[in-house]
Amino acid sequence: MVNYLDAATAPLKNTGQIRLHGEEGFEGMRKACALTANALDLVAPMVKSGTTTNAIDQMLYEYGMDHNAVPATLNYRGYTKSCCTSINHVVCHGIPNDKPLREGDIVNVDVTYVLDGWHGDSSRMYPVGEIKRSAERLMEVTHESLMRGIAAVKPGVKLGAVGAAIQQYAEGERCSVVRDFCGHGIGQLFHDAPNVLHYGHVDEGPELRKGMIFTIEPMINLGRPHVKVLGDGWTAVTRDRSLSAQYEHTIGVTDDGCEIFTLSPNGLDRPGLSS
Repeated sequence: MVNYLDAATAPLKNTGQIRLHGEEGFEGMRKACALTANALDLVAPMVKSGTTTNAIDQMLYEYGMDHNAVPATLNYRGYTKSCCTSINHVVCHGIPNDKPLREGDIVNVDVTYVLDGWHGDSSRMYPVGEIKRSAERLMEVTHESLMRGIAAVKPGVKLGAVGAAIQQYAEGERCSVVRDFCGHGIGQLFHDAPNVLHYGHVDEGPELRKGMIFTIEPMINLGRPHVKVLGDGWTAVTRDRSLSAQYEHTIGVTDDGCEIFTLSPNGLDRPGLSS
């Protein structure tokens, strides 16, 4: 049995119940997510051979501080960086470091800013110079998977319809969907109910209702879906070392569909338009 709560009066902890936000929540999320989208636009010209992921992380930290926002990952469960940077076969939660990016790499940058108590969460893929067609295609398939998942969102359908749309498309393109990580409810909490699976069936999961806010963030692999977490406790990689890609938007369910809060103001959140 799924319980829904009025977000305005609900306690600030993950109780497993799904919050329904009003206009105040949507407006808070628009502002936080716009900041995140702007920051990810600023990442684009930095992503080139020789740039370190630490340099990207430092820029994102300073940008947040300059706009009265705190990176949600900073000191989150012991994590010491302001973003995650996942390169090539890293699926997610890659830790920024001083190793320079190399021509042909693909990198996901995932950042969440907390602005006035609201969390704006998004990630994008960036090519480093000229990349192989297989990597370019993976980015295209992953972005299209995300957008098909988003297109499935409307009140009255089951959350499983989102995962079904992603899985059907990605697997039809001979790619695989990572099962180990999922999207999540978000708002004044970083991670909240419900969990948003990127695979499944249209008749599964809780019913979508106006006011729900959550992320959709499929991780798609060129090879098999299996992953492992490295000894640092964070970095997840493909077991077969195949390339992995991820795109993430934060969305809110509206009367007849959804609002994407984290769209790039310059259209830079789509493959081929990241610089």
